[in-house]
Amino acid sequence: MDNLKYAQYIIDNPDPNLHEFDFMRTPILHSNEDIVPGALCVACVWYYKGSDSVLTKAHTHDCHEIIAFIGSNPDDPHDLGGEIEIWLDDEKYLITKSTFVVAPKGLVHCPLIIRRVDRPILHFTAMTEPGAHFIE
Repeated sequence: MDNLKYAQYIIDNPDPNLHEFDFMRTPILHSNEDIVPGALCVACVWYYKGSDSVLTKAHTHDCHEIIAFIGSNPDDPHDLGGEIEIWLDDEKYLITKSTFVVAPKGLVHCPLIIRRVDRPILHFTAMTEPGAHFIE
């Protein structure tokens, strides 16, 4: 596919600089402006049973961040199949169903804590401005 005109816009491998954090979560796809000039920073990760760790400390960004958690139950796609804790400023939220979280520009968000995973959970996050990074 490399010889096609727009092949650089089809990203089907994780960034080679990413690594599997541990046996409980696996990066699937990642893109940023280093991979495609002008692209948004986005990432997809699977969380597996046994995950129970703090993934990200509290931080802010100069743009919005969209954070998604999607359950893998084909009989009930709204069932997250686990429990995720995320903080927005000084408020704790427990997520137990498929959810989008929007962290507006400048809002302190996280820590992000994987409390329980009963079946795989797909995590997707995206920054809304080119050049932004997940942790600043």
